[in-house]
Amino acid sequence: MIYDIRHVTTYSYENPVSFARCSLRLEPRSGDGQQLLSHSVDVRPRPVDRTVRRDFFGTHTENIIIETPHRNLRIDSRSRVSVSRRAPGRDAQSPAWESVRDVAFEATTLGPESPIGYVFASPLVPVQQPVTAYASASFPPANGILAGAVDLMHRIRTDFKYDPKATVISTPLNEVFERRHGVCQDFAHVMIAGLRGLGLPAAYVSGYLRTIPPPGKPRLQGADATHAWVSLWCGPEIGWVGFDPTNDLLVENDHIVLAVGRDFSDVSPVDGIIVGSRKQKLAVAVDVLLVE
Repeated sequence: MIYDIRHVTTYSYENPVSFARCSLRLEPRSGDGQQLLSHSVDVRPRPVDRTVRRDFFGTHTENIIIETPHRNLRIDSRSRVSVSRRAPGRDAQSPAWESVRDVAFEATTLGPESPIGYVFASPLVPVQQPVTAYASASFPPANGILAGAVDLMHRIRTDFKYDPKATVISTPLNEVFERRHGVCQDFAHVMIAGLRGLGLPAAYVSGYLRTIPPPGKPRLQGADATHAWVSLWCGPEIGWVGFDPTNDLLVENDHIVLAVGRDFSDVSPVDGIIVGSRKQKLAVAVDVLLVE
């Protein structure tokens, strides 16, 4: 499948801003059944400097500096992406989760594909006993890792309510877990925390969802903004597999990967600093259109 993606971020400031330095993570990745065909980002006001790098996780990161005084900042990202991937079946055979845990801890490399970088707690995903206990119900002794992850994903979809007004980016994980309300970012963080509490390597994935569902299928939650899901390392033979706890789906061709990290703090599409005062408003609009 080929998708055209438009992602527009607009900041409106009550007072003029004299300086802004931003990091943009808006270029979709290539790899794992996905190929970036084209990409462009238009920034207004125009930056005086733009530099590009790859971060530790392999994410294309563009750093911009704006020195023109402004009350509105508009970042318009457009991409075309080809996606062709097949997830394992929900009941597919897989290694026992304990064996995957042990192999992950024996990893000898530290690259972005190595499981060891995703085993430990991260800034927004602490390992907490209540969350670990919740996840452990899906992983009885010698259970296959795929079966356990599918069960945990399904339970989160069933036990938690999608509620855009319940949380903000800074809402702590323990509050999300106690209230059982939140959005895709929260559900991904909860699932990752549970998996890491069991010693399993789990990454946070930021990306997009098909806006219009296939005929006869329900509309997916989170399709009009950036979405978030989980990538779990299932051993050297199976590798990384995507799980979407918001929609109880294994990740296939409706998901487009933007960035991968330990949690949201590693993959925020736009972040940075400004020199200004008073209030600001943020608006984000995402369109994902199927080309063919």
